[in-house]
Amino acid sequence: MEKRVAIVGAGVSGLLACKYAASRGFNPMVFEEQNEVGGLWNHTFESTTLQVPKEMYHFSDFPWPSSVEDVLPHNTQLLQYLQSYAHKFELLHFIKFNSKVMDVDYVGGESKQEMQSWDLWGGSGKAFGSKGKWILRVLQLQDHSIKVYEAEFLVLCIGRFSGLPKLPEFDAGQGPELFSGKVLHSMDYSDMENAAAAEFIKGKRVVIVGSGKSAVDLAFECANANGKDNPCTMIQRSIHWMLPHDAQPWGLNLGYLCFTRFAELMVHKPGEPFFTSLAATLLTPMRWGMNKLIESYLKWRLPLKKYGMIPEEKFVAEASSCQILFLAENFYDRVEDGSIVLRKSKSLRFCEEGLIVDDKTVIKADIVIFATGYKGDEKLKNMFASRSFQKYMAGTPTSTIPLYRQMIHPRIPQLAVIGYSESLSNIFTFEMRCKWVAQFLDEAFQLPSIREMEKEIEAWEKYMKRYAGNSQFKRSCIGGIPIWYNDQICTDIGSNPIRKKGFFSNLFHPHASVDYQGL
Repeated sequence: MEKRVAIVGAGVSGLLACKYAASRGFNPMVFEEQNEVGGLWNHTFESTTLQVPKEMYHFSDFPWPSSVEDVLPHNTQLLQYLQSYAHKFELLHFIKFNSKVMDVDYVGGESKQEMQSWDLWGGSGKAFGSKGKWILRVLQLQDHSIKVYEAEFLVLCIGRFSGLPKLPEFDAGQGPELFSGKVLHSMDYSDMENAAAAEFIKGKRVVIVGSGKSAVDLAFECANANGKDNPCTMIQRSIHWMLPHDAQPWGLNLGYLCFTRFAELMVHKPGEPFFTSLAATLLTPMRWGMNKLIESYLKWRLPLKKYGMIPEEKFVAEASSCQILFLAENFYDRVEDGSIVLRKSKSLRFCEEGLIVDDKTVIKADIVIFATGYKGDEKLKNMFASRSFQKYMAGTPTSTIPLYRQMIHPRIPQLAVIGYSESLSNIFTFEMRCKWVAQFLDEAFQLPSIREMEKEIEAWEKYMKRYAGNSQFKRSCIGGIPIWYNDQICTDIGSNPIRKKGFFSNLFHPHASVDYQGL
């Protein structure tokens, strides 16, 4: 049996998947829709910076260059960093650019009845254990022809924050058709060249609908372009905890407070043994105190109360659902001088002049931009030609997308998904997953039974619902317990994840400093 590996996407996770597959002797085919590497970092706003400090966002074997001094590097610096990584490890010759994968289909394998009767994934628990292969229909964007490729193993690295925008629905007679101005999604704005985007918003009254990182960056960009003469209004339904770019609660590094082995002792984790569970119960008051400490600092540091921007959710819950974000250095200066107007509203509708928020106030606008996220789950589901596989991947409205180790669907053979489940430092988490996949491809280990995989998925879903909340669990964020997750990855591939630097060092160093590099 041939062991061809196909990878869809050449963003962060696609580059990592390619590098580690190649390091194990495979010759991966990487399909990238754009004409260069970098994924969504090729389509960002002019003002966009990295979401986390660069110390928490770098490849394990490729540090940031000394010339990058900013705590939160600019998007152009991040893109250059990714391109340098691809050159350094000679990945470009594996990548087919301007190649858009239209759909994928698993063919030539066992019947549907045989697959449903499997006790082990793919019938054997191994990467190349089943009989079938994947067929990829690929649109060549340069001449619009369709080519067909085959592979025995498929890695989807398509991400969840691009491609398929999520837009709010409006009742009849209340939607954008009433508005005399322009309406678009943040994706459309980010697709513009910087000069064209600047001209598009110049001198305009812009309203941003959304509360995530994209909304904040857009509001800041519009404020810098137009000032208080044409203030940008940012309408938020849910307020999230926003951190100053240099957040250090009274001199304490947030990483040491929230993202260490000790911090994770305060949380009930999937598959934890009895004494670990007992420790989490006993340390619950300490977790509450840590949460209060951080929230008190943010209320003191930022004028949240003054502008009605105190979130309803606890900080630790927001961290567990990957909802916290870093602000641009002068964001609240723009709020103070009137260049940004913050509004909280549970509902809104259009009128000819702009938007009407729930208190019946009319907000006049020339442009309305929805920074309301993406349909990542639907984008992933739509990759499959098979309706059965679409149904498997969709999960249910009350469940997460069912992925073992956040990568493997128990009922879809010879497939891994990298980049759907989030963390607060995606580059680090994606690298751990790609190391795991590469060793799995090389038969360094095999998967447990399908039932055991499904039990693990259920345990993670229970954790996410408990700590991220019922409204955010579908984000599949592991941000609250990344070390516990990475330790499981290490256990699978037979490596000891504990640093040999003493008891206190193991307990109190942030996860980005934990030495997983030798795996």
